[in-house]
Formats: sequence, structure tokens, C-alpha cells
Amino acid sequence: MNLINERILLIFLSSLLLVSCRNSKDNSTLQKQETSKTEIIKNPIHKGYYADPSVIQHGDRFFIYATIDPWGGDSLAVLETKNFQKFKTHKLNWPTKKACTSPTSKDAMVWAPGVTKGKNGKFYMYISVGSEIWVGESETPLGPWKNAKEDGSPLIKSSLYPDYHMIDAHCFIDSDGQAYLYWGSGWDWVNGRCFAVKLKDDMVNFDGEIKDVTPPNYFEAPYILKKNNRYYLMYSDGKAIDSTYKIRYSVSDNPLGPFEEGVNSPIATTNAEKKIYGPGHHSVFTKNGQYYILYHQIKPQEKDYVLRQLRLDSLNFTQDGEIEKINFKGVATFSE
Repeated sequence: MNLINERILLIFLSSLLLVSCRNSKDNSTLQKQETSKTEIIKNPIHKGYYADPSVIQHGDRFFIYATIDPWGGDSLAVLETKNFQKFKTHKLNWPTKKACTSPTSKDAMVWAPGVTKGKNGKFYMYISVGSEIWVGESETPLGPWKNAKEDGSPLIKSSLYPDYHMIDAHCFIDSDGQAYLYWGSGWDWVNGRCFAVKLKDDMVNFDGEIKDVTPPNYFEAPYILKKNNRYYLMYSDGKAIDSTYKIRYSVSDNPLGPFEEGVNSPIATTNAEKKIYGPGHHSVFTKNGQYYILYHQIKPQEKDYVLRQLRLDSLNFTQDGEIEKINFKGVATFSE
């Protein structure tokens, strides 16, 4: 082989080696990108023991308000996050067990917050304390908060419907700006009832009569959302202390019903294989057009109380407008 041919061969082999190295580098980069794209937020999302989460977005941050386990505390837990991986913990000045006690209050601690932003830009919290529902207001998610009723009384007394449990309030604001309040549970894990009423623009006073809108197989924790002019009333059923707890949904063309249980209900039940027990009491939010569901699960305890932790999954809909069953796969990480 002459010198010219040797040089040609050497150049050819060098080119092949360079292309191979580039392809290897490109493939490595691509694999890293794919791994990054499929990185999943770990469930439970926080090591603390919290339940009954309500979540709102304000600016680039999410604020999660939750019951402190076991069985509530003197105040609420508030977690602030951008990505559902790193959290700041806050303590609010209100509500507290002391500040939210009335002549008709029972022994129950601070439970089940429901927070929403009103048309006036203020934040409103509907909170269960002493088996009664109280309403607070604030200019910011972290307060200072105060009782929105000037006389300092509960919004809904335990004695309103004594056969049912006056807890688990959720406020829904329709696309026309009308606000509705939903609440209600049962005693001793039976006779759950869901009540609803229109709210006046002050987000405190009732606008009309209270209605019983109880959907099929309802026990507690109502949450309503609207999609394509359909109203989805989501709720929990079973016992909050064991694996029978689950999430159901019903559908209506009116925010006050009547509601018909959805085809795929229940959408979240105990899955022992994935170590998920008693999923329930949730809230829903959207980010970049995707719906997400934040809820709690039970950490099994051989004691006379339950400890619960927070989970996050995607919430999806079929082409027919039914809510799909939760896949318990978690969600891809959110960019900050």
C-alpha cells in the first residue's frame, strides 16, 4: 500500500472514530435528558403526618393547608412549595382551637381546611374546629388571618343539623363568579350528608336556602370542579381510619345537582401491592393545563389513631368526560 492510500485510510478511520464518539456522546446526552424528563416526584411528598389537604397557587408558589395528625392540632399545618419536593413550613395566627370555640363547639380540634381566593382578591378559609365550620379571611395566603364574621361566631354551628357532622367545607367559585359552599359528614362512619348553599359576594353570608345535594355513596370531604360545563362532585367514602377509605365522584349539569355517580367511581382505593391504604380527602389544582390531585393516605398503625401522609398524582379524563382511575404512578417533577 502506497503512502497516499495509507493516508486516505487513516483519514477514513479517524472520521469513523470521531462519528462514533459523537454518537456515543449524543446518545448519552439523550439518555440523560430522557431520565430528567421522566423523573418522578416521590410519594408521599412530605415526611410529616398531614391529612385533608387544600392547595392554592399564588404567584409561582403553592400553599398546602392541612390537618396535623394525629386527629388535628391546636392549629393548621401550612406547607409552601414551588415544586412539591422542597417545602417551607409555616404557622398561622388563625385558626386556633382557642380562637374558634363557641358555646356549641365540641371537642374536635382544627381539621380539614378549604381555602379559596375570592373575586375581591382576598383569601377565604372554611375550616372545621369543634365540629363546626368557621370562615376566615386574609389579604395573603400566610395571613394575618382573622374571623370573617364580625361577631366572632362560627359560620355553621354544630347544632345546625345535629344528626350530621358539620365539617369538611369546600368553596367552589363558578365561571360566572357565583360562589357555593359544600360541607358535611356523618357520625360513626354512617349517614354521611352533603349540604350546599350559594354565598353572597362577601363570601360569608348565605344567598338562599341550604340544599341537601348528597350524591350516591357519599360520606364526607366534598370537592367540586367544573370541566366542559359539567360539574364533578368528588368526595370520600368508607372509614377514614382504615383501608375502606376511598375517593368517588358524581356528575351533574348543575352545581346543586342532582348528581349521578360516575362510571369510573371510585377512582382511588386501597392498593396493598403499592402500599397505599385509605386514599382520600383531596383537593385538585391545574398546572400547564394538566389536572393534579393532592390527597392523603394512611400509614398503618397498631394504635388507636391514624397517621396520614400526602400524595400527589395526575387527574385525567376520558374522551367521554369521565374521570379516570388514579394510577398511583406519581407525576413528573415541576420546573421551578
